[in-house]
Amino acid sequence: MDKKEKIVIVGDGEFAEIAYEYFTYDSSYTVVAFAVEKNYITKDSLFELPVIAFEEMEKLYSPKEYKVFTAITFTNLNRVRTRLYKEAKNKGYNFVSYMSSKAFVWRNAKIGENCFIFENTNIQYNVEIGNNVVLWSGDHICHRTKIKDNCFLGSNVVISGYCEVGENSFLGANSTFVNNISIGDNSFVAAGALITKNYGDNLLLKGSPAKPDNKSSLALFNISE
Repeated sequence: MDKKEKIVIVGDGEFAEIAYEYFTYDSSYTVVAFAVEKNYITKDSLFELPVIAFEEMEKLYSPKEYKVFTAITFTNLNRVRTRLYKEAKNKGYNFVSYMSSKAFVWRNAKIGENCFIFENTNIQYNVEIGNNVVLWSGDHICHRTKIKDNCFLGSNVVISGYCEVGENSFLGANSTFVNNISIGDNSFVAAGALITKNYGDNLLLKGSPAKPDNKSSLALFNISE
C-alpha cells in the first residue's frame, strides 16, 4: 500500500498504540510522531517515533503538511479527547478518520472527521456519524440512526433504526437500543443496558430495561475538564 499522507497521533496511551497499529497496517497513512501535553510526557519515543509536546506540535509538524488523529478514549466522558481535538483544530490542522477494511460501511453513510471505526462494525443505509466519534469492534448501527459529535461506543453495541445519540455520550459494551429512540447529550449507558424509552441530557442509564440512576448521574456529571 502506497503511504502518502503523514499524520501525527495525539496521545501515547493504549488507544494511541492501537491507532498506530491500525493506521500503519490497514490505511494509506503514515504515522510520523505522537503528541502529548508537556505535563504528561513520560517517554521520548514510541514505536521508534518521537513523542513531542502537544503545545509545540505545529512548530515541528506544520498543519500545511501533516494531518492529525486524536487518540484519546472516553476520559471524563469524552471531554479530554474533545478538548485536544478542538485545540488541534485551532492550530490549523485537518483530521483523518480511520475505517477498518473489515468494517461494513454503506455507500451513503456519512462519517465525520477524527472518527475511528473498528473491525466487524456495520454502518447501514443513511446513518450519520458526527465528528470525533469512536466505534469499537462489532458495533451495529442501523438505518437512519444519528450519532452526534464526541461519542464513544464500546464493543458490540446495537442501535436500531431511526435512533439518535446525543453529543459526548458513552455507550457501554453490549448495550442495545430499540427502534426510534433518542437519548440526550452527556448520556452514560452502562454495559448491557437495554434502552427502550427516550431520555434527556446528563443521565446514567443502566439495567434491562434501562432506567436512570439519578444519584450516580449527579456524581458522574460533575466534570471539570
